[in-house]
Amino acid sequence: MSNINESLQELMSLDGAMGACIVDYMSGMVLGMTGGGVDLELAAAGNSQVVKAKVATMKSLDIKGEIEDMLITLESQIHILRPTHNHEDLFIYLVLDKSKANLALARRKVQTVDKNIEI
Repeated sequence: MSNINESLQELMSLDGAMGACIVDYMSGMVLGMTGGGVDLELAAAGNSQVVKAKVATMKSLDIKGEIEDMLITLESQIHILRPTHNHEDLFIYLVLDKSKANLALARRKVQTVDKNIEI
């Protein structure tokens, strides 16, 4: 099991990793963060609304199961949002440089961090 800081450092070991944080999506509050690339606190608050909206939409549509991850691709960045599966109301947020990152490896790393994080 890894704590928040260890988990964030593991995410930052990825090629192209620019910034990462663990966020409470009900409040938008950041529990831990590292790196940059964007204003992570502001991005965490905004992306909390994205996660809440998707959760609500799934409920409205009676879609069963959990969100594995959400991917937002920008011109020069990739943003991965993954609700944690062992800690309700939290998500992992990772910002990658699109020109340097391997999306498959990044998704796999975020999945591993999700399984091992201890809060």
